[in-house]
Amino acid sequence: MKFNLCKCSINKRRANRDAFTLIELLVVIAIVAILAALLMTAISQSKAIAKRTQCVKNVHQLGLALQEFVTENNVYPYGQGQTEQDPGWMQVLEEQMQPGYGKNAMFETNGVWLCPNLNMPKEWKVLKVQGFCSYGYNVWGIDGQFGLGRFVNNNSKKIIRANNESSVVNPSEMMAIGDGFVGNGPIILDGQWFIGRIPAQEELFGSTARANARHQGKANMVFCDGHVETPTLKFLFEDTSDASLVRWARDHQPHRGLLPP
Repeated sequence: MKFNLCKCSINKRRANRDAFTLIELLVVIAIVAILAALLMTAISQSKAIAKRTQCVKNVHQLGLALQEFVTENNVYPYGQGQTEQDPGWMQVLEEQMQPGYGKNAMFETNGVWLCPNLNMPKEWKVLKVQGFCSYGYNVWGIDGQFGLGRFVNNNSKKIIRANNESSVVNPSEMMAIGDGFVGNGPIILDGQWFIGRIPAQEELFGSTARANARHQGKANMVFCDGHVETPTLKFLFEDTSDASLVRWARDHQPHRGLLPP
């Protein structure tokens, strides 16, 4: 009889152990939540890396098209053309990549022209403003001087010539095309068709925050020799060292005196 009682007691304990206790259940839920969070973080990081890689490929492709144009014409394209005879940089590069499509290309939304991390402000859409671009051309250089491109002005009697290939003293140190940011100091404007170290007068719908979020405080830039780098925005727009400033100027000089006060 004693044996039977012991056997019943053992069976009862085994039956009780078949179910989770509340503490064990909470521990399992916590572990699952942690694993899910880690998985989501890994997925998010993978997506960010993939988008950043695609952006690098885009600017690299634009850089190759620029090199082809310069090789064929011995000059750099204008910043913004006003005639069919003198098209802007976007048109001539699109023509290099897809002959016959230069005039009708949708530079804001098509393929190589679109950064996967581009975040157009809702205000831009509401105002129906055209021209919010992913990538910009180093037209202005430092404070509007020593860049690659020049404007075509049909109303001016002054002849505006394109910059010769030889005018770029150090192609491997001269930025050509990159994420469309412009600024000098902490304020940065995004969505521009040009890049330059020039003062950004004021924020535009939170542009600085968008610029910093686009590639985690960096920008993808292709140089005149075709290689791509990803410098920080602080290095591009706030650093006053020669290493930063010469990358804006085709004569490979810092031109520190051109920086706005």
